[in-house]
Amino acid sequence: MTIYALSSGPGLSGVAVIRISGSETEKVILFLTKQNLPIPRVATLRKILNIDSKELIDEGIIIWFPGPNSYTGENMAELHVHGSKAVIQSILDNISKIKNCRLAEPGEFTKIAFQNEKINLLKAEAIGDLIASETEIQRRQALKIMGGKSSDKFNSWRKILLKILSNLEAKIDFPDEDLPTDILKNIKKNTEAVKFEIKKILDDSKVGERIREGFKIAILGPVNAGKSSLLNYFSNREVAIVSEIAGTTRDIIEVHLTIEGFPVVMSDTAGIRNSKNEIEKKGIKLALKRAEDADLNILVFEPKSVDFIDFLQDLNLKKSIFVINKSDLGLKKSKELDKYQPLEISIKNESNIERLIEKIKKKLIDKFVSVEDTIITRERHRQHLEQCVIHLDEFKKKNEKDYDKAAEDLRLATRHLGMLVGKVDVEEVLGSIFKDFCIGK
Repeated sequence: MTIYALSSGPGLSGVAVIRISGSETEKVILFLTKQNLPIPRVATLRKILNIDSKELIDEGIIIWFPGPNSYTGENMAELHVHGSKAVIQSILDNISKIKNCRLAEPGEFTKIAFQNEKINLLKAEAIGDLIASETEIQRRQALKIMGGKSSDKFNSWRKILLKILSNLEAKIDFPDEDLPTDILKNIKKNTEAVKFEIKKILDDSKVGERIREGFKIAILGPVNAGKSSLLNYFSNREVAIVSEIAGTTRDIIEVHLTIEGFPVVMSDTAGIRNSKNEIEKKGIKLALKRAEDADLNILVFEPKSVDFIDFLQDLNLKKSIFVINKSDLGLKKSKELDKYQPLEISIKNESNIERLIEKIKKKLIDKFVSVEDTIITRERHRQHLEQCVIHLDEFKKKNEKDYDKAAEDLRLATRHLGMLVGKVDVEEVLGSIFKDFCIGK
């Protein structure tokens, strides 16, 4: 089956790119142009015609990529045409009339490239991350993974474990033969070395995931302290409703922001107080859960806040910034708050907001200080590495009489490393990876 799709963004544009891949690609070009195929990988100006009436649709550039030397590994072509809705739709409608041609599914071009071994699974994920990147640090991370930093590391560990496994299997197949003493010593030494490296990589504070998904900041505090106003200030628009009526915010409101080039997900939460309202109580429960999961909490009070004090004992204060809002009112703050050395601000007058931003920046910089050493960017990667360590721990417990069980532990460990780069059956993870791609990629 041959697939086709608009690969450039939707909407009006000077140029739009339509991508085609599959065995019928050659036929599509011949039907649309009524001319011979262009020279491979050379941009060629051609008239694009209606396949039935030969009426001119547009004039554009055609690039022909014969397989296997193409992105997907199949015969492939790109049509660079004018980006009007009418031109794009007319061309897509004409291609749909050709037998064995259908519209591509999200990420299908990259999925075919993976299945044809043009790229590994990590590079496929990194391509999706690069397309979705909004900040410089996200772009750099995606390019680093595309360059093979992660896959080279994972493959090197897998190669070591496979060599050890081959020695063990030799002992199982030929029990009467004695393995050299140095090989038996190196088996334990090398597996422990691999396990140590993996544990070191896992101890990265999930920086890679934070870069990809965003540094999580939760705004918490009692009712009417100015939490929603602070979110609106950072967003530079009215995202949350601001009202003097207590308990206005019931659900969590999220905004994706960029601070100093770092991706941030900032959340406004329900005001925390003792409430008998069931809906408000659920909102407060969500707020405390969000605080627990956040990388940073901004605790916002007003000068005489006391309702929130009891809840502080349940929070991780080491990842919190204390703020007293409404300093413009000239009210004396409660003594209970003094020991937390809060920063006094006024969102209304934009007073001391810069100092708050500096505190947030410092937290971000501290969090992302080890970004250059990061090779884990998804929870999937972390789970496979953690499982690999578990099986290596089990392998260590086996004695010389348990060669069969020890070999199975190693097989499972190498399997998890293989699933990271796609060297084993990974059909179960393909759907979740490629569904996030845009159509045409």
